[in-house]
Amino acid sequence: MNVPTTKAPTPNSTTLKRPTEPPQPVSICSYHSVLPEDALEVEQLKESIAWPETPSLPSNFSLNDTSGPAHSTFTILPRNSGGGWRVGDQLEVLIQITDFHGRPKSSGGDVLLARLHNPTLFAGVAGRVLDHHNGSYTAVFSLLWEGSAHVTLVHPSEAVTVLERITQQNPGRVSLKGIFRSGSVTEATACNVCLKAPPEKLCNFTDIRTGEPWFCYKPKKLKCEHRVIHSFGGFDLSLTCLPCSKMLPLESRPAAHQTCSVCNYSDIFVIFLIFHEQVFIMRGSVNAQPAGYYYQGIWRALDGTTVHQLTNNSAISQCLSGKVLHLYGDSTIRQWFEYLISAAPGRHLKKFDLKSRTQTGPFMALNYAKNILVTFRCHAPPIRFGNLPVSQARYIANELDGLVGGENTAIVIGVWSHFSTFPVEVYIRRLLSIRRAVERLLTRAPGTLVIIRTANPKALSLYETLTNSDWFSIQRDKILRTIFKGVNVRFVDAWEMTLAHYLPHNLHPQRPIISIMLNVVLSHICSPAGNFTETKTL
Repeated sequence: MNVPTTKAPTPNSTTLKRPTEPPQPVSICSYHSVLPEDALEVEQLKESIAWPETPSLPSNFSLNDTSGPAHSTFTILPRNSGGGWRVGDQLEVLIQITDFHGRPKSSGGDVLLARLHNPTLFAGVAGRVLDHHNGSYTAVFSLLWEGSAHVTLVHPSEAVTVLERITQQNPGRVSLKGIFRSGSVTEATACNVCLKAPPEKLCNFTDIRTGEPWFCYKPKKLKCEHRVIHSFGGFDLSLTCLPCSKMLPLESRPAAHQTCSVCNYSDIFVIFLIFHEQVFIMRGSVNAQPAGYYYQGIWRALDGTTVHQLTNNSAISQCLSGKVLHLYGDSTIRQWFEYLISAAPGRHLKKFDLKSRTQTGPFMALNYAKNILVTFRCHAPPIRFGNLPVSQARYIANELDGLVGGENTAIVIGVWSHFSTFPVEVYIRRLLSIRRAVERLLTRAPGTLVIIRTANPKALSLYETLTNSDWFSIQRDKILRTIFKGVNVRFVDAWEMTLAHYLPHNLHPQRPIISIMLNVVLSHICSPAGNFTETKTL
């Protein structure tokens, strides 16, 4: 198919829909009730992540009718000034998506990721993809070196429609339980933000201070007050057996036993680029707006932050001398605590044995000589950890309200992965609660440093696709950035730092990426006089 070499026009009649239209009220669904002062902001946030609507699917719809890489094409758009590209320029690539029959798609909504990469230079930068809502997309890359550009189709638009419907109709597809115990009697019941039962059949564990809703079915023998453990109970496998009219295939390639869709495809395009002037420079503004880039394996931020590199095991303790560092969030934040302990063991930073569970914490590490305290605490439900004592199920907002704060205190927050199976209102409500607590903390202790970790792309198995798809993460990542825009916080852009790296995507990024992320965190915490080898942005 011939693809034009001009930018695709912006659509003027595309129908957008909200990604999280509420299900029919059949139970206690408190995630729809928000504070009156938040109602407008919630609606604006939902509108901001509106996704192109996939046309109604015919009854004989099949996998071959979904977006496919085989016949999709790309065209490198000409430079406005003519001539070849030079390092420092912007590259724009027009992509036309077709189905497996080679028929051009007429609607948008495919999930595409883009990056520019040079493995020889250990260099990488994330690209930006613009959806024209007519089956065509423009990928924009900052040309920082000679290399190749990659655009990956994560999900076809039809799969997004299915993921969206599953979230609305099956928010309980990940089973969360409450374990009740008194003496020798133990009972377990299902728990969620929304349960199919009248109030008298439920235990209401809504947090008094934040108003965060949480309910469990009442046990038959015990009382609500006997709940002792929050537990992960597994995944509803029946969702993988829906007929084709309701579900799309979940493997990376067609197979005889598959019934239908949600796909991970390999790279659609690998665009080899040769540029003039092999000089590593940055000039002008970066229209693609990357957060930073890798060069020689080092992350160079473009927000003005000078990223320092740890030179030895004592660098962490020197940086954190006299500091208190509190880490709050999920297992991707727990990774950071574990890295800090392993990178600065023994006399530099020693973990104190709190007799905590390995997965849930809480954890504490000390360096008494240098007056360092580092803690980790997981966020409150919904969280898919094995067993969390309810006495340790603390809401981050409440924890922040209990801090004194100040110039020697740094806070890291990472909340995203465990909210992907719920309607987006659940996530919005939690973040608004945290934002208010952050603002209160910064008001009474303006010298406190607050750092927010974003989501990151991951390898998508069947389980991950239905519970933690990159599409869920993209949506919640947009909400996270919007909610904290204008608040005096710093970001660690885990999304771009993972996407631009040569290592494969993983829910828990590999150690080299974790090391780079911690370099960014410590660079925010420490002064230039710290024991670092300075890395200058070129």
